[in-house]
Amino acid sequence: MKNISPAAVYLKDYTPSDYLIDTVDLEFELGETSTRVKSKLTVRENPASLSSAKKLILNGENVLLKTILLNGKELTKTDFKIQENKLIISAVPAKFELEIHTLIKPQENTSLTGLYQSNGNFCTQCEAHGFSHITYFLDRPDMMACYTTTIIADKEKYPILLSNGNLVASGSLGKDKHWVKWEDPFKKPCYLFALVAGDLERVQDEFITQSGRRVDLHIYVEKGNKHKCEHAMQAVKKAMKWDEDTFGREYDLDIYMIVAVSDFNMGAMENKGLNIFNTKYILASPETATDDDFLHVESVIAHEYCHNWSGNRVTCRDWFQLSLKEGLTIFRDQTFTEDTMSAAVARIHAVNDLRNSQFGEDAGPLAHPVRPESYVEINNFYTATVYNKGAEVIRMIQTLIGKEIFRQGLDLYFSRHDGQAVTIEDFVKAMEESSGISLEQFRLWYSQAGTPVLDIKDEYDPHHKTYYLTIRQSCPATPGQNEKLPFHLPFKIGLLNGSGEEMFETVLQVKKQVEKFKFDNISSFPIPSLLRSFSAPVKLHFSYSDEQLQFLMQHDTDLFNRWEAGTKYWVRVILDLVNDFQVKKKLQLPLGLINVFSALLQQAELDKWLLAEMLTLPSERYLAEQMTIIDVDAIHAVREFVITELANQLKQDFIETYKKNHSLNTYQFNLQEVGRRQLKNRCLDYLVHLDDFTLHEQLALSQFAVALKNNMTDTLSAIKYLTYVDSPLQGKILTQFYAAWKHDPLVVDKWLSLQAISKSPDTLDKVKLLTQHEAFDIKNPNKVYALIGAFARHNPVRFHSAKGEGYLFLTDIVLELNALNPQIAARMVTPLTDWKRYDIHRQGLMQRSLEMILKTKSLSRDVHELVSKSLQ
Repeated sequence: MKNISPAAVYLKDYTPSDYLIDTVDLEFELGETSTRVKSKLTVRENPASLSSAKKLILNGENVLLKTILLNGKELTKTDFKIQENKLIISAVPAKFELEIHTLIKPQENTSLTGLYQSNGNFCTQCEAHGFSHITYFLDRPDMMACYTTTIIADKEKYPILLSNGNLVASGSLGKDKHWVKWEDPFKKPCYLFALVAGDLERVQDEFITQSGRRVDLHIYVEKGNKHKCEHAMQAVKKAMKWDEDTFGREYDLDIYMIVAVSDFNMGAMENKGLNIFNTKYILASPETATDDDFLHVESVIAHEYCHNWSGNRVTCRDWFQLSLKEGLTIFRDQTFTEDTMSAAVARIHAVNDLRNSQFGEDAGPLAHPVRPESYVEINNFYTATVYNKGAEVIRMIQTLIGKEIFRQGLDLYFSRHDGQAVTIEDFVKAMEESSGISLEQFRLWYSQAGTPVLDIKDEYDPHHKTYYLTIRQSCPATPGQNEKLPFHLPFKIGLLNGSGEEMFETVLQVKKQVEKFKFDNISSFPIPSLLRSFSAPVKLHFSYSDEQLQFLMQHDTDLFNRWEAGTKYWVRVILDLVNDFQVKKKLQLPLGLINVFSALLQQAELDKWLLAEMLTLPSERYLAEQMTIIDVDAIHAVREFVITELANQLKQDFIETYKKNHSLNTYQFNLQEVGRRQLKNRCLDYLVHLDDFTLHEQLALSQFAVALKNNMTDTLSAIKYLTYVDSPLQGKILTQFYAAWKHDPLVVDKWLSLQAISKSPDTLDKVKLLTQHEAFDIKNPNKVYALIGAFARHNPVRFHSAKGEGYLFLTDIVLELNALNPQIAARMVTPLTDWKRYDIHRQGLMQRSLEMILKTKSLSRDVHELVSKSLQ
């Protein structure tokens, strides 16, 4: 049987709902094999409805309908029909009460959507359409109502019963069961509904708001993990205080709760008052979590907390407006990290994330605007474009109108639309009204896909002391959009003289295809620092000389651009060497590169974390994005050559820097200590690549032995580098590491990833074996990301082996996941969708894998959409 292409949903077809739901009264009776759900809805006709022939159509999927009562009267089968996951009731009055009884089986729910179980605990994930897996409902984000939730369960097995809002009542039902009632005073869409029931440990604290209110803070975790919550709790308080100080946003309920679960498709979910997190972004202790883990815990907590206003109090009208909440909230959590850690490093990380994921998305068959025009499965649009590029669009607005006015615009947006489901247009209008600046042309960032390219030329008139900058913008064709109009973008620029002094800084507004800017009273031909702090998400072409880039690396007053100059220089050197490699020319490292690295290692005044970033070569993934036809073998060979040559040439410098920053002190997560560890471990990365690495292999082993029980950052760094260079000792230390930490699922995930990113020729064989290991569970998203995701996304030279074995392996995994968890299956298939970027041989192999997937019976909407689009 041939697969039928699922129908698309279009933004242009949006219409208001025929009916509105004012209140939702839910009752859950949780059972061991099934759960009974009663929903009582107060419904009325929507005066804004555009339909004349009104009928009530509710969404429902994988739910068993038991009873429907309309105004207390039970409906018969002639009064309604169920058709294609819809419950249709034709004859309803203008205002009525509807009671629906359904039966669901959370224990069998492997999709982790709706109500399901994780390690015996009940939890929900309702974004985007999970609520319709619980009961029949108008499952759309503009359907905002006040919710009351009653939960009944076995008191011994499920002593903790949680939902949105404030706890208003509780009691016992006989000797075995108990019940609780939660009431949320704020209107919300059903995608923000949450329920948790289980035997969990609780960590408590409190926060006093700026108006003097006391808010109880609760974090719930599986038993045995309570001691790993201190960092998360402090991060909650830090985020609450920051959002008050920076954006004037105060928390609005009496209690703020977080529950961490082991089985979760996403990182976390911002359900009103009851955030549900993947354990990965809550649990952190020095012995089990790295610096990056600690940083991610803070960032994700800030993100979900900030959603309380940007997403919950004001939400999106429809799913095409997803970036209204996600792009804005990513911008807010990025700003939080910049304000509370290293601003330059935080910006570098944000830009790296954008370039390594979103730029490729923009250049491939799945390119789409920040506000898409259509989708088949909305889960596929939780993308880097909607999130990360969406955040950059918000940042550009702030840059164009200024921070103070941006804050005024945000205040206006929140006050005007509190309790509403709105559009991106509503947000932009608030910014226009606050600033008095037209953003009409700027709106193209939301409707046009693709990454703009800026070609820049400069000239200097010494007689008139005038400097000119000509900016020409273009944007490549993307699916369905061959021609693009010019974007409106902020272009931040600084001019430096030959001594490294800043002569001038400003933000230019680029609106035309070609713009020429004039700068007067410039005493000498300046060195331009272009697109400072990455003021727009574009690709920049300017003919910097090697000497200019080296100069900017050491003197640019914009620290992000200091790093950026280094990245441009590293890319230029490596891609030149790739060309040499392809024509079998002997590789030779430019003396300038060695001198720059040596000079960087002596820059003691720099933030050590920033210095560590500047000493990091661009990833193989980022280098691949710079090539028209990706040559994975050449990129890998050349990058390894550069690292090895730098290690051999600057061996003593790396050793001295390593020793100077090595510390046996108790682990602390602060800017200074993180910087020391990052710099030290970056040096170790180079040292283990030495031609004769016996001595430095011992250095890594010594670090591993000392850090194994109390410093996961140093432990993992030592293992990672030994595994990466395929040390003969890697098997021994991996075995020792697993024996020490096999009881901790998140640490075991790190163990899986270490083996998945190994450059050893037999890595795929090891990955296949690991899929049968006791530590791996294909039903758990974290395990899939750790092993399969790490191999397919972060080990290009092995995944893209010319034999195509990696493609066939991933195909099998995707098809297995398709039947279990379509969302995760779709995320795993993406490494195959960029097949046209590779050589003809690999193109053919990847195309065949995609065609094999597309021909599979019962293919989910999630996977079908991505595969079919990539094959067009």
